[in-house]
Amino acid sequence: MTRKISAERGRIQISGFDAEKVEQREPLSDWTEESGDETQTRWQRGWERFKRNRTALIGLAVVAFLSLVAIFARPISVMGTTVQPFSLAPYDPAAILYLQDPSIGVYDPPSSTNWMGTDASGRDLFSRLLYGGRYSISIGFIVVVITASFGTIYGAVSGYYGGWTDEIMMRIVDTIFAFPFLVMALVIVAMLGGGYWQLVLAFSLVGWASYARLIRGEVLKVKENEYVMAAKALGARDKSVIFRHIVPNAMPPLLVVASLNVGTVVIGVAALGFLGFGMPPGSAEWGTMLDQTRETLIQGPDGTIPWWATVFPGMAIFMFVMAMNMIGDGINDALDAQETGAGQQGGA
Repeated sequence: MTRKISAERGRIQISGFDAEKVEQREPLSDWTEESGDETQTRWQRGWERFKRNRTALIGLAVVAFLSLVAIFARPISVMGTTVQPFSLAPYDPAAILYLQDPSIGVYDPPSSTNWMGTDASGRDLFSRLLYGGRYSISIGFIVVVITASFGTIYGAVSGYYGGWTDEIMMRIVDTIFAFPFLVMALVIVAMLGGGYWQLVLAFSLVGWASYARLIRGEVLKVKENEYVMAAKALGARDKSVIFRHIVPNAMPPLLVVASLNVGTVVIGVAALGFLGFGMPPGSAEWGTMLDQTRETLIQGPDGTIPWWATVFPGMAIFMFVMAMNMIGDGINDALDAQETGAGQQGGA
């Protein structure tokens, strides 16, 4: 890169530096690698590596399967219009079956009629398990989207501006970290009352801090790179520098943490439901289902142990959380900077 003094006074022309290319570059393709006639971005390389990870693909298949059966468990209506008419669940999750069929009783074991048996109210566990995924899975993803989005903006602003701005913003984060995550969520739910959006709000209010601290640390490293200083020299605004040049390059660790936190939120929601602070009693949310049958962990009403009442909801939670952890590990391996060579590439 050379510098020449142009004929026009006060102008410095830099050769070997294409300003238009910097302005028009794809925001999420800062790390590139030429392979033959093709140029791969870091995200394309990461996706290729992810597809070769069988464990991660199994986890992705499990999450996709559980999500789809939850969506198609019962018909979905929006403002009186049915947008999803299918029903995989053989019974209404809230239906008390012995009122409809005297041959079906309370805590019936798994059979050809009721694949996972019935619960303490004579409701079909299989139908409730499928339908309950709508609560547990959707809360997990919604909370992570909200907390990751807010935490990313908060941490990026804090790390980029530094100084007293960073000091004040990080002290707020430290205050949140001073309290245990689940205890704070429990206090908020106890104040607001149980319910779907109350759970979303409770976990969102305490979950964004980890993303903010993570992104702040990444921004502190990325903002010193040459392409960031080049963008500033070209007169790019702070908003453009942060969200087009810095944040995209700080995304890989965020994606890993976000994928793992989906499972963490699902476990947290189930824990509050098991303690009686989650969804209203009678809801098909997996943790609430465990709370309604926890008295059977020792002995059932007739002296037997109805293991199906707790094993199947617990297995659903286990499978989903394990699958999300497998996906998170796969993303971590796929986007690892040292393995992909990203750490040796420059931006712009």
